[in-house]
Amino acid sequence: MAGEGIKIVANNRKARHDYEIVDSYEAGLVLLGSEVKAVREGRVNLSDAYARFIKGELWVVGMHISPYTKAVTESHDPLRMRKLLLHQRELKKLFRGIQEKGFTLIPLKVYLKNHLIKLELGLGRGKRKYDKRAAIAERDQKRELDRARKVRM
Repeated sequence: MAGEGIKIVANNRKARHDYEIVDSYEAGLVLLGSEVKAVREGRVNLSDAYARFIKGELWVVGMHISPYTKAVTESHDPLRMRKLLLHQRELKKLFRGIQEKGFTLIPLKVYLKNHLIKLELGLGRGKRKYDKRAAIAERDQKRELDRARKVRM
């Protein structure tokens, strides 16, 4: 059997810097036709996006999908809320997770998986400033070690 056809459309790299991701989930997105075309073109921005529960359903807020330029009819609203599709047990688990102090739901990436548009959602806790500095220092130290190994070889 061939591997899954996954193509990453948008990545939220800042999320992993600002949040400590504890768990991640794969969710489907409810999109309009022009939004699907725009996502396939890669016109998605996740930088200010987050997910929240409204009346027992999970919605992504602040995800910007630019209008599809070749749309014949009037295009979609770029910042509208979009419903996320998850199994009921996953929704309950996420709801319990965000009830804990300091946890939030952050969209990590949007990708195409076997011609379906999926969103990777992370359950995370905000990092403190000193945690971010420690992560940067650790990354710099690893880079220096790699350089030193490369010079010796």
